[in-house]
Amino acid sequence: MNIALVGYGKMGKIIEEVALSRGHQVNVKIDIDTLADFNPDKFAQVDAAIEFTGPHTAFQNVMKCLSMNTPIVCGSTGWLEHIKQVEDKCKELNGSFIYASNFSVGVNIFFELNKKLAQLMMGQLQYDVRIKEIHHTEKKDAPSGTAISLAEQILENNNSKKKWINGNPSQTDELQIESERIDPYPGLHEVIYDSAIDEIRIAHNAHNRNGFALGAVLAAEYIYGKKGMFTMKDVLGFGN
Repeated sequence: MNIALVGYGKMGKIIEEVALSRGHQVNVKIDIDTLADFNPDKFAQVDAAIEFTGPHTAFQNVMKCLSMNTPIVCGSTGWLEHIKQVEDKCKELNGSFIYASNFSVGVNIFFELNKKLAQLMMGQLQYDVRIKEIHHTEKKDAPSGTAISLAEQILENNNSKKKWINGNPSQTDELQIESERIDPYPGLHEVIYDSAIDEIRIAHNAHNRNGFALGAVLAAEYIYGKKGMFTMKDVLGFGN
């Protein structure tokens, strides 16, 4: 495949290494110095684009790729207030789009464990649940998109909490997400059920960013030649 990278910072460079190791080409790399290359002529031969920028540019980048009929894999977080517009545009243009708050294969397995544990803890009111996440100081959004996904899964599968909050909760029905930014942390997410008697804790601790990069490339391979909107559950064959 010929893969375009929209965003060529630390994450983009790791994605490039993984893509090349899997036999792909990366002939288009968009960053602040190559914005002129973000055009239909340069993207005419691109099989899929992988977008990793930031919350203030991701939406426009995704919409531009869809308008150029380029399948797009997006791993930027903090912009999901615009996701409905992207979905509508994808349907309108019969495009191809995958978004994930985290492309790591391990994290997506962790998501499935989180949902199952939330179901098992339904009615166990002696336990109070909270989420903790730690990332590097360059991460611009807090809480992380992964932490938000974990929180929303808990809310969907356990009625002990009504909403999530970043910081200290003021109500017992608020699900706390505690965020820390420490260098050079690639990413830690913990879901903690605590009682006066004991504690149940599940965690995913990334050793480096390679897992995120591999998942993004797997998503680009999956979306190649397909039309529609997909998730990492589709990529990894987890089903519904």
